[in-house]
Amino acid sequence: MTASILGPAVKHRRRFDWGQPFVYVVALVIVGITVVPVAYIWINAFRTTAQINADPSAWPSPWLWQNFATVLSASTFWTEVLNSTITALGTTAGVGILGVLAAFVIARYEFRGRDALYSLFTAGLLFPITVAILPLYLMLQGLGLVNTLAGVIIPQIAFQLPITIVILRPFLAAFPDELEDAAFIDGASRLGFFWRILLPLSRPALVTVGVLAFVASWNAFLLPLLVLQSNELHTLPLGVQNFSAQYSQDTAGILAFTSLAMMPAILFFTLAERQIVGGLQGAVKG
Repeated sequence: MTASILGPAVKHRRRFDWGQPFVYVVALVIVGITVVPVAYIWINAFRTTAQINADPSAWPSPWLWQNFATVLSASTFWTEVLNSTITALGTTAGVGILGVLAAFVIARYEFRGRDALYSLFTAGLLFPITVAILPLYLMLQGLGLVNTLAGVIIPQIAFQLPITIVILRPFLAAFPDELEDAAFIDGASRLGFFWRILLPLSRPALVTVGVLAFVASWNAFLLPLLVLQSNELHTLPLGVQNFSAQYSQDTAGILAFTSLAMMPAILFFTLAERQIVGGLQGAVKG
């Protein structure tokens, strides 16, 4: 009697789920494709070019810091770091401010054409910057923004707004109307509700869009390449290209420069990982 009752449960518990190992295998493959090239760059940056040419897959022995010291001692590197920082922070601030204001209106206000406006922003996800690069350059040239950091920051804000609003809009719409009514009863205005209640509660989503905008701006190459003609205004991705062209035979030095160029974006993304996950979960639930 007992065996007959527990039999199905035991069989069900012993059943092997083939889907779970497959998910782990796919995840490991994706992690390997993502991490291995970055690890290869970092590890070989601690070797000499002769060692890399002799055995590209060997481990550093000994670990050399000379390549990093050479890059860090160059004044052009720090100029490019400053330009990248200004560009990334300016883009992040513009995306955060404009994005949250637009998403707040679309999420919390009822007006004619609201859904069409949101669909227009959503369609912006299908419009890559490479398609618009020629007319964009001509427009920046007409506005006198060529060879300026503002000529990079403003277009980057525009092209980051669609994904920002797509993430923020469902997150802001998920807050119950009763919360807003309670704030009005306590004497808060719409702006007060937005500033004192909605923004603090939306911190995960704001961090998510901020990190995405920062990383995208830090790694941007095509737009700065066309807009920034002066070497004094070059960002780090352009600096990597310049360094590679100038020291084409110094493979180890190029890898060290690349490692330092990617490190701020990786650290920024890693430190905000939990906030990013929370922001994306809130957007999906909304």
